[in-house]
Amino acid sequence: MDRINLVILVCAGLVVVSVFTSMLAFRAGAPLLLLFLAIGLLAGPDGLGGLVLADASNAFLIGNAALAIILFDSGFHTSLKSYRQTAGAAVWLATAGVLLTAGLIALPAHLLLGLDWPMALLVATTLSSTDAAALFILLRVGGITIRDRVRSTLEIESGTNDPVAASLSLALVGLLGQHHAGGGLQMVADLARQLAGGTILGILGGTAIVVVVNRIRLEQGLYPVMVMGLAVAVYALTNLSGGSGFLAAYLAGLVAGNARLQASGSIRRFQDGITWLAQIGMFVTLGLLARPSHFSELATVSAGLAALLILVARPVAVFLCLAPFHFTARERVFIAWVGLRGAVSILLAMMPSLAGVPGGDTVFEITFLVVVVSLALQGWTVRPLARWLSLIVPQTTGVLERVEIDIPGLPDSELVTYRIHPESPVAQGGTVPRWARPLLAQRGARIERAPRHLESGDRVFLLASHRQLSLLDKLFGRARDGEPSEASLLGEFAITPDATVAALRDTYDLPLAAVDDAATVASLFRKEFRSDIEVGDRLRLGPVDLIVREMSEGRIQSVGIALDPAARPPDGWDRIKQVVATVLSPANHPGE
Repeated sequence: MDRINLVILVCAGLVVVSVFTSMLAFRAGAPLLLLFLAIGLLAGPDGLGGLVLADASNAFLIGNAALAIILFDSGFHTSLKSYRQTAGAAVWLATAGVLLTAGLIALPAHLLLGLDWPMALLVATTLSSTDAAALFILLRVGGITIRDRVRSTLEIESGTNDPVAASLSLALVGLLGQHHAGGGLQMVADLARQLAGGTILGILGGTAIVVVVNRIRLEQGLYPVMVMGLAVAVYALTNLSGGSGFLAAYLAGLVAGNARLQASGSIRRFQDGITWLAQIGMFVTLGLLARPSHFSELATVSAGLAALLILVARPVAVFLCLAPFHFTARERVFIAWVGLRGAVSILLAMMPSLAGVPGGDTVFEITFLVVVVSLALQGWTVRPLARWLSLIVPQTTGVLERVEIDIPGLPDSELVTYRIHPESPVAQGGTVPRWARPLLAQRGARIERAPRHLESGDRVFLLASHRQLSLLDKLFGRARDGEPSEASLLGEFAITPDATVAALRDTYDLPLAAVDDAATVASLFRKEFRSDIEVGDRLRLGPVDLIVREMSEGRIQSVGIALDPAARPPDGWDRIKQVVATVLSPANHPGE
């Protein structure tokens, strides 16, 4: 009993030490995951602590469970809008990029390390994927706010390339262990089965999570526990069925995170905490497993392999794979540099030893050393590089708190809290539309109900639908450079109020069969708002929003059209692409 209590105390102490030292790491700009690995190494058999708390089997179990949680959370926080914008480039980089990286690393692994070709290819495969946990910390909680397109590409790639690397590694381990009678053809078949199974079961699992959460009534605190339990179950069931559990966990999170869920605020807060615990537990455990005394013979060649991976293989793969997608040179340089290796590579490197493949320990030690170099070199330089490449954008002030409420007649509403940024449109004297007026405003110690005047620093509370949150971010937060706040709030295009529904349908190819063709835009607003019409009033019309832009003597003078990103008509989308192309043209970026 005393030993059990001692082990519990030591594990709790390691977690607490990791949390406290992370504060110092944030201030110093040090990569947190490297810190967690270092804590495990210091406490492990060859460190100051001399603790033997993890063997390969237990570490592999802990790592896989933690990675399932991290990948689910990564998908949960990825918006479908971001996915649509960059999915093609990210998925291509996650598949072809992994294969190309592995191919480029296999040769130096064979020459530098003296490994035979199958073992060299296995080492290259374990190092071919980027790490979702490392990207999560760097881009979401590390204070680095980069362009949406670049961030989304990196996050989606890191969530989808793990299954490819894992499937290849499993196939190679089976081949080396003589479990694949079919050789290369069997490897290809297994890879296809894992990717297909992970995709299908991930989407079905995410849909099931949404249905279960929204159909049953539980105590508020049980919803996040149930969601996480179902997510890990999707991961395990997919693996048992022969699919890729990594891919299934990510896609289940993507489906669930973009759906309306009961207790969504509680679910997100719980996932933040459990994801941090998973990352700390996984990296500390992997650190406890490693034996630095065994690294001396491989340190130099592993550092050389890491240099080739970081400076040659990853950049070549990124530049070739992203060539068809019109990324700028700066963006491709950044994406190439932020290909951090982490826990996934180490976990994949454990499989040869667990499967009894000769030389499996060597694969683990080489991979561990390369991961350490990657986290130290790349993790420490991401922020300076992003600043040097001018990819950092001003951070907007988004939602401080979200509380889902159940009000009859308002099933899609949440109570949200914002703190008004001093450079926001509202703080600069802009009009607050009717739909964005707060219920309460807190200014210092004073609370004002239904305020009409708002100031910088005010904390406002209002009811909003999920669809309005991005607009509220732009209204109360700081507008990013080059982002037209007025266009976002008042529509991309302006039309006259006497335009008819038929003209709108024909011009923008809108599905408006249920609306009277002869009705004018002005008459639609009068029908909805009577005579009480204000600037900023919005009216949903099929896949677009109509917004009052200008008023004079109680009459509408101009109306804006906001195109829904999920269903933009071709003509409008072509115009937006022209605007974006103009903004991003080399003439507007002389330093490019």
